[in-house]
Amino acid sequence: MQMEYSADDIAAASSLQFLVYLCVAMGTFWTYDYACSLHEEWTFLLRARWNKVKCLYIIARNVPFVILATDLYLYFTPNEDPNKCLMLINIYSCFSFVSVVCSESIFVLRTYALWNNNRFVLAVTVCIAIAFVIASIDIAFTTVAASHVTTSAIPGITGCYRTSRGVQLSMPFLLLFVFEMGLLSLTFIRAIQSWRTVNGPLYTVLVRHNIFYYACGLFLAAVNVLMPMLFSQYAYHSVFEDFQFYILAILSTRMHLHLWHIGQHRHIHASDALMLAPMSDMSQHGPDALVFAHMSDMSTADRTA
Repeated sequence: MQMEYSADDIAAASSLQFLVYLCVAMGTFWTYDYACSLHEEWTFLLRARWNKVKCLYIIARNVPFVILATDLYLYFTPNEDPNKCLMLINIYSCFSFVSVVCSESIFVLRTYALWNNNRFVLAVTVCIAIAFVIASIDIAFTTVAASHVTTSAIPGITGCYRTSRGVQLSMPFLLLFVFEMGLLSLTFIRAIQSWRTVNGPLYTVLVRHNIFYYACGLFLAAVNVLMPMLFSQYAYHSVFEDFQFYILAILSTRMHLHLWHIGQHRHIHASDALMLAPMSDMSQHGPDALVFAHMSDMSTADRTA
């Protein structure tokens, strides 16, 4: 006997199938990227000294695997318990925050380096970041708690997802947009101030990386701010949410790796040296992690950390 399903049942099943395809595609994309850079990453992990930037790199690089595993379990496992579904969504949200915070922290340190390790810039940036993170966490988990869980009534289609409406969905991404706009402004200001006096290759790479990373972050954050206003289906929101988390992690770690290898393979002369003493070991390993700099003290550029 053929069963008839309502339009809502068909829409829920279609959304779940769409999320499954998205999850598989994102997993393939992330695994491919990881495999392509595996040799370079192992070289970095084995040779670079342990410090805060290396720890941020490792977390930012590997947390998306946990996000991916949570997504796979959420969409491929039959789940009729709304509380269990919300718990998995909360786990997904937690690791998503960890991934974004680590990716952004790497570029906060880069911006701090561009400003000659100006502690005032670092203190203001960190205070704003902490305030935004706390606000985003509160908004995100409040929104999840108020969400409704949707499952498929059609046999053979497993998984669950949340449905919620309102501007609350956009607020964490709006805060991220504002934060990255501030960091991009700091990068532009410093680049304009220093372009006549400091234009070495490592400095140029550092500025270009910052601008490109923030531009991508701003675009994706803006899309995620607009998506809940344009589409009511959460499946469409999830596309760009996941995409932003993965792209930010890939950009931050790839750029980190690229700059580290540049520092490994070129001699740093006094006229274009970039160094941040706590994060480098020129004597043994070349520049560590990010090859940061004190731009105002060229005379110390070749000293060991």
